[in-house]
Amino acid sequence: MVFVESAEPSSRQERIESIQTGGAAPALRILLLISNLEYGGAQRQVVLLTNHLNGIGVETHVACLSGYVPLSRELRDADRFLHIVQKRSKFDVTVVSRLARLLRELDVNIVHTFLLDSEIAGRLACRRIPHVAVIGSERNTDYKRKWRQTLALRWTQHRLDAVIANSNAGMRFQKKTLGIDDERLHVVHNGVDTARFSPGSNAALRRELGIPDRAGVVGMFASFKKQKNHLMFFRAAVRIRRDHPETHFLCVGRELHGGLQSSDRYMDEMKEAIVSMGLGDAMHLLGNRDDMCDVYQACDVTALTSVREGTPNVLLESMACGVPVVATDISDNHLVVPEGRSGHVVPLEDDEGMARRVAHLLGEASARQAMGDEARRWVEAEFSVDALARKTVKVYREVLARRCRGQA
Repeated sequence: MVFVESAEPSSRQERIESIQTGGAAPALRILLLISNLEYGGAQRQVVLLTNHLNGIGVETHVACLSGYVPLSRELRDADRFLHIVQKRSKFDVTVVSRLARLLRELDVNIVHTFLLDSEIAGRLACRRIPHVAVIGSERNTDYKRKWRQTLALRWTQHRLDAVIANSNAGMRFQKKTLGIDDERLHVVHNGVDTARFSPGSNAALRRELGIPDRAGVVGMFASFKKQKNHLMFFRAAVRIRRDHPETHFLCVGRELHGGLQSSDRYMDEMKEAIVSMGLGDAMHLLGNRDDMCDVYQACDVTALTSVREGTPNVLLESMACGVPVVATDISDNHLVVPEGRSGHVVPLEDDEGMARRVAHLLGEASARQAMGDEARRWVEAEFSVDALARKTVKVYREVLARRCRGQA
C-alpha cells in the first residue's frame, strides 16, 4: 500500500474522465450504506464522497438504517440520493429484504458499507444479488468487539469482496482480528473539502463567546465518547493556563445519538471534571455545529487526545483552515501530521508534552503562522476530496474487475 501517490492526471477534466470511464470497466452505480447521518467522522466522509462523485457524473446514493440524519443538510440533492431503510428494532430482520429491494430498484453494482450494523445488513441483502460487489470499511483500530459482533462478521465474510480502511493501522487490525487476506484489503485515507475548509479569521465568534481579542484559543473537535479522552485535553488545558492564563478552550461535539456507548454518562462526567479542575470560566462547550469552518478559524491551535482513531477528519479540516494541530501519536497520525511541519504528535497521555507544544505555538505567532501555512499546503497536496474520490474509485474498479475475472 502506498501512502502518498505522486502521479496524478494533469488537469481536473482529466481526473474526472479517469474516474468516469475506467477503460472497459462497467459504469459505476454505487450505494453507500451507513447506520445514520449524525455528526461523526464516517458520516461526514460519506456525505463528502457522495457529493463529489455525483458532481462528476458517478451516480452515488446513500442509504441509512436510521431516520436520524442531521448531516443530510449537507448532502446535495438529498431528495434524490438519500434513502431511509429504517431499522425498527435492534434485531429487525426485515431490514435485509427491504434493503435488497432498494438495491434492485437502484440497480447498483457496488455497495460500500460503513459501521457495524450496515456491514452485516449489506452483506445479507446481497446474498441473492450476485452481481453486486460488497465493500466493507474500517474506520478505527485496536478496539474490542463483542463476541457476537465478531461471529456475525466472520459468518458473513464470504459475501465480502473488499475492505477499505482509512488508515494503515485499521488495515492491520482487520487482518489480525478477522483474517482478511491481503488481496481484499485497501487503504484510502480520508479527504477534506479544501474549498469549504479554508484559512480565515473569525473575530465575530470570539466576541460572541466573550473571548478577548488578545487571548489564545485552543479547540478540540470530538464527540463526547471515551475514545476521545477529553481528560487529557483538560489536563493539558490546566498546564497551558499556568503560562497563558488568558487562554480559552473550545469543545465542539456532544454525546452520540441515543447515548450510544454510554456517551451521555461520559459527557456528564466530563462536565463535572471541567468544574473540578477549575476550567469552568475558560472551557466553552459548543455542541454539534454546522459552521465548523468558522469555529476552526476562531482557533489558534487545535488538539486531539484520542486513544484510538482511523484517520481523524478534524485533523485534516483544521490543517485545511491553516490551523496547526497537536495530536496523540496513535494510528496513522504521524503520517497525517508531519512532525514539526503542520503540527505535532505527542505520546498518548503525555499532557505535559501536549501543553508545551500548544503553549509554544500560542506564544510564537510567526511560528504558528508558518506551520499553519504548511499545514494547508500539505492537505491540499495529499488529502483533497479529488484524491479521496480517485483512490476510492480505483478500488471500486479493481473489485469489479476481479469479480469479472472470477465469473469468466
